Amino acid sequence: MFVAKVTGSVVATQKVGSMVGHKLLIVEPYRIDPSDRKRLVTTGRTFVAVDTMGCGEGEYVLIVQGSSARLTPETKSLPIDAVIIGIVDTVQVDNQNVFNRQNA
Repeated sequence: MFVAKVTGSVVATQKVGSMVGHKLLIVEPYRIDPSDRKRLVTTGRTFVAVDTMGCGEGEYVLIVQGSSARLTPETKSLPIDAVIIGIVDTVQVDNQNVFNRQNA
């Protein structure tokens, strides 16, 4: 599981039948900045993830990949590798608030 930021969306009008109606978002994983543990920085990678939470661009989310992506009731029969399973409210590291959704 990891934290990522929603940076965009994907529209595919032609896809396998089981994927019809599922929103696809571009997500960019983030990590704690090793030089300043008070902030999150991008890993420089991007993924396409199925949105099960109704997320919007700019939100920080929780992602699972691989076989774990198919363990939710909404995704158990989908041919996917990444799914958004939560919207992040806060991130705390070393007793410090690194991210707060209300201040974003």
